[in-house]
Amino acid sequence: MGRVKKVGSTRGFGARYGSTVRKRYIKIISEMREAHKCPQCNSKSVRRESVGIWKCKKCNFTFTGGAYTPVTKLGVVAKRAAS
Repeated sequence: MGRVKKVGSTRGFGARYGSTVRKRYIKIISEMREAHKCPQCNSKSVRRESVGIWKCKKCNFTFTGGAYTPVTKLGVVAKRAAS
């Protein structure tokens, strides 16, 4: 019998949904769970509180951002246009 691949956060999906969707899910979830840079104190300690709400564990700075990342491409464009 062959060895079983490690599937990470998609282990609950089994063989469902297709490999492309499962790979995309792994990329988004792993990027979301890593520590991000705080816009106020520049430390790598920003974590997601809930969808679109991010909080720095060091300075308790809470701000809004994207659903899966604190800074989105569309947010950067909008900030540039506003200033």
